[in-house]
This record gives sequence, structure tokens and C-alpha cells, in this order.
Amino acid sequence: MKKKLMLLSSLFVVVASNLLAQQDKLITHFIYDKMTINPGETGLDRGICATTIYRNQWDKVNGAPNSAILNIEANLSPYFKAGGFGVSFFHDAIGFSRQNNVLLNYSYPLQIGNAGTLGIGVGVGIVNYGMSPVWVPPTTPIDPSLPVGFSATNLDLNFGLYWKGNNDYYAGISSTHLSESLLTTGTSSYQTARHYYVMGGKKFNNIAGGDIDAQVLMRTEMVKFSADINVRYIWRNIAYGGLTYRTVDAVGLMLGWMPLPGMTVGYSYDITTNKLASVSRGSHEILFKYCMYLPPIPVTKSNHPRWL
Repeated sequence: MKKKLMLLSSLFVVVASNLLAQQDKLITHFIYDKMTINPGETGLDRGICATTIYRNQWDKVNGAPNSAILNIEANLSPYFKAGGFGVSFFHDAIGFSRQNNVLLNYSYPLQIGNAGTLGIGVGVGIVNYGMSPVWVPPTTPIDPSLPVGFSATNLDLNFGLYWKGNNDYYAGISSTHLSESLLTTGTSSYQTARHYYVMGGKKFNNIAGGDIDAQVLMRTEMVKFSADINVRYIWRNIAYGGLTYRTVDAVGLMLGWMPLPGMTVGYSYDITTNKLASVSRGSHEILFKYCMYLPPIPVTKSNHPRWL
């Protein structure tokens, strides 16, 4: 009986993960992870920035998603007139499965008068998916109908348009996994699903001694739809606090601290509101971002020797 319960528990984790989660990650601090879902945003902000995020979703639920992200991006326009470049790495573990994405991102900035900048971006890389199940069957022979371990790698493509207005607002539309690559080994296979994103945000300055930052992100893979709404109060660019709401999944609290210029440390705690609320202790997320701003290129002037 104990072995049967362990087997049923494992099956529940796999089924629950497939029903309640999309292929792409869910990040509360998505405002610091725009590049991986919209390459048009790559390098539109000045400086060279590195961001890492770790998320433990549905704490205390066996096999629940755990995600890790590393993004590095730079705006090279002042030096090479080339736009923004970036590299992103994403790791996701759900139950017995593991997914890894590595992407090189490029964005070409198109200045539209005094209104703002349109970033036209593309991401090219690879996606790796693997599964290594450890079944505990009720009898010695393993049921041949249960999935077996495999690992495969294929092409991955993203595309996005990102508008950065000069009045502290932005909007973007993008799609990930455009190639809908099939990853297969032997009799096992996994196919990436094309995802679509719409995002937007606005900062309201000088409100009660600080700024209010409102953001929204909508996502779908044409089967399910979900949206995140974040509102933060940023106090003198030193600290922030805010609330987030994710449809049919969670409500959460965001806290952050900027101890040094260009550095941000953040944390969020999401309270689960879906069917796992009775067993989940919420979701935890940790953020670290650092930006280095290079000095402007000195302008060299030459004068005619006659007027030196």
C-alpha cells in the first residue's frame, strides 16, 4: 500500500505540473526579466546590467517548479551604433523534468522623433528538455506505460517589439518558441509551444515623496490565459514595496532595497490561491540586479594650427 501511495503521489505531481503551469516560467518580478520574453527590450536602458532571479514555487509541494534565471545585457549604441546585446539563461525543474534555455538577444533601437524608442528584437538559441523519472512501482517490474528518461536539444527562437516612451511608460508585444521545436529521442518526445505576451507599464513620479510604478503582463499559449498586475511604491530610489496579483494563481507581496547606485535586491512572497492552496506554503522569489554605467565617450576636437 505504501508503494502504491508513493506511485500515485508521483503521478499527481506530474499531472498537476502539466495542468497548472505553462512551459514558460512565471516570475513575479517580471519587470526585471523582460528580455527573455521580449528581446526588443534588450539593452534599451543605459549601462551593462546583470540580473539573477531564483523562484521556489508552491513551497512544500513535492516536485513543484523551481526556476533560476541569469540575464546579462548591454546598450552598445553609444560606442558602436549597434543597438543592444544580451545573453539569457533559464533553468526550470518541475517534477521529473528539467528544461534549460540559452538565448542570444539583439535589439535594434529606432528613434521615433521626440516620442520614444522602438526596440525591434530577436532571440536565437537552444532549448534542452530532459526527464529522469524514478518510479516506485507496487511490484518489481516497472509498468511499460510509464514515461522513461530522455534528453534532447533543438533550436529556439523569440521575437519582440518594445516601445519605450519618453514619459516613463512602455509597451511591448512578443512571442517565444516561434520554432515550436520538437525534441525527441527514441520513443519519447516533447514539443515547445509558441507563447504570446503583451506587456505595459507606467511610472508616476513625485507621489507622496516617491514614485508609483504600475505594470501588467499578459500571456497565453492559445490554450490558457493568465495575467500579472504589479504596483510598487519606490521611495527615493532606496527601497520599494508593492503588491502583485496573478489570475487564478496567487496574490503576493514585493519588497526591495537599493543599497548602492545601480544595485537592486528584491524578494517576493506569493500566497497560493489555486487548488494547491491547501498544501502549498506559497512561493518565494529572490532577485539581485547590478548595473554598471560606463562614462560617456570623450569628444575630441581639433583646431586649425592658425588659431591654436
